Amino acid sequence: MNFFGYRRAEGLAGIRNHVLILPTCACGSETARIVASQVRGAVNIIFNTGCSDVAANTEMSQKILTGFACNPNVFGVVIIGLGCETVPHAKLREKIQRMTSKPVVSFGIQEVGGTLKTIERAVRAARELAAEAALQRREEFDISELLLGIECGGSDATSGIASNPAVGELSDKLIDLGASTLMSESIEWIGGEHVLAKRAATPELHNRIIQICAAYEAHLKAAGQDCRAGQPTPGNKDGGLSTIDEKSLGCIRKGGTRPIVEVLNQAERPTKRGAIVMDTAGYDISSVTSMVAAGCNAVIFTTGRGTPTGNAIVPVLKVTANAKTFAWMEDNIDVDLSGIIDGTLTIGGAGDMLLQKIHDVLNGRLTKAEAYGFSDIAVDHVCRFV
Repeated sequence: MNFFGYRRAEGLAGIRNHVLILPTCACGSETARIVASQVRGAVNIIFNTGCSDVAANTEMSQKILTGFACNPNVFGVVIIGLGCETVPHAKLREKIQRMTSKPVVSFGIQEVGGTLKTIERAVRAARELAAEAALQRREEFDISELLLGIECGGSDATSGIASNPAVGELSDKLIDLGASTLMSESIEWIGGEHVLAKRAATPELHNRIIQICAAYEAHLKAAGQDCRAGQPTPGNKDGGLSTIDEKSLGCIRKGGTRPIVEVLNQAERPTKRGAIVMDTAGYDISSVTSMVAAGCNAVIFTTGRGTPTGNAIVPVLKVTANAKTFAWMEDNIDVDLSGIIDGTLTIGGAGDMLLQKIHDVLNGRLTKAEAYGFSDIAVDHVCRFV
């Protein structure tokens, strides 16, 4: 199976050709939004941190920002800084340029002389990049170049028995074709981590999965907290999920059955191909944020209750097996798998359907969230209780 994408200098395949307007901190976010609105082909993110933080959180913010810039769906980057943030625009630009050869320019609002002057200069730069990007033509890639992020959010009883197993079937099919898939949200492995760990390709990876869950629970306990206070969420409970164990056993099914070849830290880029898992928080938007920073070309997102979530850099394809949810939120959800519940669709058939849907997205079909221009970003702070 092949798809048509954009070849980056490092050899990676992008399925979109964005000019990314990237703020260094919250103070540059609104200016970045205005710049992106003036340039066809440009996208922006709203970044709610980047200053006045402890070192570990600054490091995570930088990891996310550089990861966004290096994502293969990005052609070039215009950075908007303020000037007094923890990591100013020039340093972020240099960091990105050490990691990729794609074009990167930057501006500081305080240095340029205010918002209007920054917008003028940044729009000119972004338009030049967009003109260059328009010259790039799609070329054919093998499906092995795909890194697909796998996410769930707003889960209900149909998630664990239908949509998640169907996405697991898709994951297995893609891996058998040579592609890679990435599943995160380690808090939602808890109670089922022993089942997930059995898929590990090595004893070291098995032990890492178990250790991640144990360390997270210990971290919360040391702060007088219990992850079961927030998991399952109120919406999960309304949807029929009673315990975190029940939720986790459903969540991990979306990762399929193939051997896990790598266990990543948050927003870390994979070094291997196959089934991969990442240690992230259990909040779906921050989880997607980390997978995009890790280089995912696209994300598939299962939901039972419904969600409008999208991402500026990668398309997010949303799937439900709840017929009522699809009918109620058809404007937001791309794929209806409720046939699994009523017996008119098998898990295998749903996997085949999703493979075709993802193939269409790789070749340019917009997801609903993408067509709306949705951009949901959240950075999980590593020092949560400082």
